[in-house]
Amino acid sequence: MFDIYMARLHEFTVVLYAASVLLYFIDFLASNRKANRVAFWLLAFVWGLQTIFLLLYMWNTGRFPVLTIFEGLYFYAWILITFSLIINRIMKVDFIVFFTNVLGFFIMALHTFAPIEIESDVLANQLMSELLFFHIIGAILSYGAFSLSFVFALLYLIQYDLLKRKKWGSRLIRIANLSQLEKMSYLFASIGVPMLVISLILGIQWAYMKLPNMVWLDSKVLGSLLVLILYSIYLYLKVGRGMSGKSLATWNVAAFLVVLINFFLFGRLSSFHFWYE
Repeated sequence: MFDIYMARLHEFTVVLYAASVLLYFIDFLASNRKANRVAFWLLAFVWGLQTIFLLLYMWNTGRFPVLTIFEGLYFYAWILITFSLIINRIMKVDFIVFFTNVLGFFIMALHTFAPIEIESDVLANQLMSELLFFHIIGAILSYGAFSLSFVFALLYLIQYDLLKRKKWGSRLIRIANLSQLEKMSYLFASIGVPMLVISLILGIQWAYMKLPNMVWLDSKVLGSLLVLILYSIYLYLKVGRGMSGKSLATWNVAAFLVVLINFFLFGRLSSFHFWYE
């Protein structure tokens, strides 16, 4: 009975999340400040519920919930909401919250409604180790940083298009200037790359000890390396070549699409990331 109630609360949370995203969309279209305020507090309430669910899950399982795709999706969505609320409070850029939470809502809905089998605690406990724990945490946090970098790059492209077409108005002002958007996109990419490097080092060390017969040409390994290469090239283009503007933002958006492919597809095809199955 308790599990049924929890499932209904999760569904209720998704409904609230949908309402928040809808109100943010109304604000985006019509610059409605009342809709923006209600959307923000709805989102804060969703974050509170998610945090409670996360703590309850940890209390029931006795471990941090990141060892399965079911758990990883939830933690990823929580990270996105947390980052977006913090950034909104620091920078007062409302549209960051909207675009970040469109992505977060997709992740949360997938977690709640997709037919993903929840793996047994026995399997999770078998996989548990400090190396694996920090490997997965680092990977998800790096993906969260890349997500925010993507959102700022996407807003850069939107702002660039508005300026090119001379679409002056309140929406143009509320997105923030191009220089700030590019700076923040670069900042989060700079955070994500070293975190992913550390995660890969820990993951390789864990696999070397626990999986001596591991196939190093595994799809997940190659996908993670590809993500690292793409964002490293992004940083090189920005710092080493002095590139900026639309081309750099477009590269960022393309790199993030590879992040999503690596997270959702390559983990399924992997021969040893079986806790994501």
